[in-house]
Amino acid sequence: MQPSGTQTDFEDVAARVSAVIAENAHLEGPLLPILHGVQGEFGCVPQEALPVIADALNLSRAEVHGVMSFYHDFRANPAGRHIVRVCRAEACQSMGGARIAELAKVLFNADFGETSADGSVTLEAVYCLGLCACAPAVMVDGKVVGRVDAGRMEDIAGEVLA
Repeated sequence: MQPSGTQTDFEDVAARVSAVIAENAHLEGPLLPILHGVQGEFGCVPQEALPVIADALNLSRAEVHGVMSFYHDFRANPAGRHIVRVCRAEACQSMGGARIAELAKVLFNADFGETSADGSVTLEAVYCLGLCACAPAVMVDGKVVGRVDAGRMEDIAGEVLA
């Protein structure tokens, strides 16, 4: 087996990215579907993918990186096994969301935008989950949970970390 970062690794990434591009290149405005496809393939959008995408779409690498970094759903590193998103919007903040956010950081041993050292959880801040009437809200692996208090946040952490 070759060490990480070899030409073979790049060729593997390029081949897999090229397959995603081929599936989506016919679409109007294919960049976002390609980025979603690449992230689905790798769990993130690796830096090695950017020049391959840029070349295929006749864009600069900076343009591809700019789009990727603009949208919070795209990540440059793989996420943890679970993704916990804590709403930081005004409605949730007014209902105690700041305390829930701080508690989540302690419970998951990660700051916003980070993955816990054991790779179990990626903690993300979001700015509206559409559950304002049931604030504060969090999203756990795509499932929205409303009226989260400290006890419920501890229960969520227990379920996620089990």
